[in-house]
Amino acid sequence: MRLVRAKLLERYLPILQWGRGYDRTALTNDLVAAVIVTIMLIPQSLAYALLAGLPAEMGLYASILPLVAYAIFGTSRALAVGPVAVVSLLTAAAVGKVATPGSADYATAAITLAFLSGLFLTFLGLFRLGFLANFLSHPVIAGFITASGIIIATSQLKHILGVPASGHNLLELLRSLFAHLDETNYYTLAVGLPATAFLFWVRKGLKPRLLKAGVKPRIADILAKAGPVGAVVVTTLAAWLFGLKQRGVAIVGDVPQGLPPLTLPHFDAELWTSLLGAAVLISIIGFVESVSVAQTLAAKKRQRIVPDQELIGLGASNIAASVSGGYPVTGGFARSVVNFDAGAETPAAGAFTAVGIALAAMALTPLLFFLPKATLAATIIVAVLSLVDFSILKTTWNYSRADFAAVAATILITLGLGVELGVSAGVALSVFLYLYRTSRPHIAEVGLVPGTEHFRNIERHKVQTDPAILTIRVDENLYFANARYLEDYLYDRVVGDKDLKHVILMCSAVNEIDTSALESLEAIDHRLHDMGITLHLSEVKGPVMDRLGRTKFLAELSGRVFLSQFAAVKELSA
Repeated sequence: MRLVRAKLLERYLPILQWGRGYDRTALTNDLVAAVIVTIMLIPQSLAYALLAGLPAEMGLYASILPLVAYAIFGTSRALAVGPVAVVSLLTAAAVGKVATPGSADYATAAITLAFLSGLFLTFLGLFRLGFLANFLSHPVIAGFITASGIIIATSQLKHILGVPASGHNLLELLRSLFAHLDETNYYTLAVGLPATAFLFWVRKGLKPRLLKAGVKPRIADILAKAGPVGAVVVTTLAAWLFGLKQRGVAIVGDVPQGLPPLTLPHFDAELWTSLLGAAVLISIIGFVESVSVAQTLAAKKRQRIVPDQELIGLGASNIAASVSGGYPVTGGFARSVVNFDAGAETPAAGAFTAVGIALAAMALTPLLFFLPKATLAATIIVAVLSLVDFSILKTTWNYSRADFAAVAATILITLGLGVELGVSAGVALSVFLYLYRTSRPHIAEVGLVPGTEHFRNIERHKVQTDPAILTIRVDENLYFANARYLEDYLYDRVVGDKDLKHVILMCSAVNEIDTSALESLEAIDHRLHDMGITLHLSEVKGPVMDRLGRTKFLAELSGRVFLSQFAAVKELSA
């Protein structure tokens, strides 16, 4: 009994597993990774809070307790949890509908959104419902992220230009930007453009240059990751020295100094109802991306993650964000890769990163007063443009036109109508296309390959057939959406075939027969029997056979059920 309890405890508290063997080597590697990720995360946290329409400090708050919570409950050794661009954009879209940006109600709504997201993720994890995220196909996610990256980058141009602009989609943003283009603040532009160019160069060119100069790889990596910090320092000093605030350059201003405050979500039924849909959307998108990153990184070290426990880990992280003044968080792709490359051994690296962010919140926030918002906008633009990938259109066009349609629709609707409608349309289209494809399954008439016991499609291979026997192989589960299609196919095929005596339904690819399909099989059997044709089944899988055995179908079947297709043809042609 004690052993069962211990295993149950380890299942829900993975820290008990990896913490048991934690040693000095792991500690050193985790500390080094934490330093690198902390350097990267400070400007990112501030920038993503700006993107979400929240005070800059909320980005820092969302990067402290959530990392600690994930270190306790998460299973990935390298996933770095915190604010990310897409979730920040979704937060702004959702919260902007219920509160005015910049108001106390806006911040409260963001905190409540994190709490709802945390509850939903934890619920999914406890009841092992992670499979629901499968309704978001990877092509749809890729298309959504690409479109979101374009919208995010475009939305930050107002900070680079120093003009007022707004909009929920690309068309509205571009229209607003062009309308205010003549109001461009050239001092802001003089900060934003060089900062953006510098960050693009740092991302690709600094590390190779340092390595060429003889800098050790680990040091070169740290310096390259510190590029955004360098941009923050230089532009903040410039804003202070040259009085750019008085010249119209927007700055961050006062950032409260100290640890995150204790906060609570707003327990209001109307607010919860308004935010629930967005919380579900943010949760599923965040989970899909987090798990994809976590699985990829785990595979490189032959480790494994537990998706349902990841739901609990992310849920705990979001609840932690909601009680510490933060907003919705998830695992970040770039941040996690940096954490992995920096040598993180365990989730403790995230906890150490949280300590680093907490120290920054206590000691460095007064230094951020003169930080130009254009610098944070440049950080966001450089980060999100790396997520834009139009190659998914070419890939899906070449491989699956249905997937291409889903991706293209997701991109176009997201760009034209906004992020929430875009991803919702992508999901709906994916489900519709799946139902359409499976409602018209591939059905092959098969024959015996000479000299073997294998049966193949008569249109693809030279096979032997018997005029008295028709073998049909259905390459899909039989369910309500395709049951009638199978009926129509068989009736069209057998009508007028005077020599036909037996029809064999080869079920090697059928894993499920639902009630609607069972009724169709009964109708097919009765109709064929009236035509003097016997219906048989072959290669029926065990679980399917078990369910059929609980009905009257097998007892009333005009023919037999054969273990193999070869045995069926051999006996019926004898």
